[in-house]
Amino acid sequence: MNDKPIKCVVWDLDDTLWDGILLEDEEVVLRPEAVATLKTLDERGILHAIASRNEFGPVEERLREAGLEEYFLRTKIHWGVKSESIREIADALGLGTDTFAFIDDQEYEREEVRSALPDVMTIDAADVEGVPDHPRLNPERVTEDARSRRAMYRAEMVRQDLEREFAGPKEQFLHTLDLSLSIFEPGPEDLDRASELTVRTNQLNATGVTYSTEALAKLVESDDHLVLMASLSDRFGDYGRIGLAVLDRRPDAWTIRLLLMSCRVISRGVGTILLNHLLERARDAGVRLTAWFVPTDRNRMMYATYKFAGFTEVKEDATGILLENDLSRIQPCPDYVMLESESP
Repeated sequence: MNDKPIKCVVWDLDDTLWDGILLEDEEVVLRPEAVATLKTLDERGILHAIASRNEFGPVEERLREAGLEEYFLRTKIHWGVKSESIREIADALGLGTDTFAFIDDQEYEREEVRSALPDVMTIDAADVEGVPDHPRLNPERVTEDARSRRAMYRAEMVRQDLEREFAGPKEQFLHTLDLSLSIFEPGPEDLDRASELTVRTNQLNATGVTYSTEALAKLVESDDHLVLMASLSDRFGDYGRIGLAVLDRRPDAWTIRLLLMSCRVISRGVGTILLNHLLERARDAGVRLTAWFVPTDRNRMMYATYKFAGFTEVKEDATGILLENDLSRIQPCPDYVMLESESP
């Protein structure tokens, strides 16, 4: 059973977001319960997109009139199948379809999506009022990063557009961003977001372990553990808190129990910088450094990150793969990122 938090809701429009058929009726009227659901979920950090059999011009005009245009990060307006639209939206946002919900008034459309994408949660438009109460769309806590998520994604879309237009190598483009990465021990105000990262992050998560806010608070206070967060910003704005590491500390060895990085920064190379920081901390403490990796169908990039950093496999069992680094080769921080970190 899929109980992952929903990260994006894809909306049909006709007889779903509004009553009526845009291209047939003289006027279509917004459904108040649909608009209320849209705004409530947006405040919780859940993204929105559109998949509608329609014409783009009239849709754009109606959304602008209603003041709703900015809520939708992606719009797929065409006469093709909606499952393909959802796939394209997921690829554009860098999210798995198993974190998507689809709202449509027609059972035929919902069944088409269920058939092609069985991991997508489908919702009858008649039930839209109750959507915010569903556990997968109702996080226990709403962080500041969640409230800013739509703005962060919009800033990332601007970056992506500029990168596509940039006539030069990728590293040269990254130099233009003025990237700044901060690595720090989280305070009480950071722990809700740290917990949220463990639940939401799948692609760039080395072990998939989740922690509650309360569990993380105990780890932060423990001398036998080290918890570090990372935040990122550039000239376009703040990416928010995007990385987390949890380590066991023994007198002779440290073990990375969790290393993750938000998929929103997958192209910035900052996961390697966080890992290098851990290597340096272990070297300076005079201890061995090991790390657990639990393979999934989506986190192979984290394994590659470990291997590129010089980790080698020392054990494999039912719980995962244990890797170790001899700390003899630590890569320098890329010169397109300014690193700020607390002293050990």
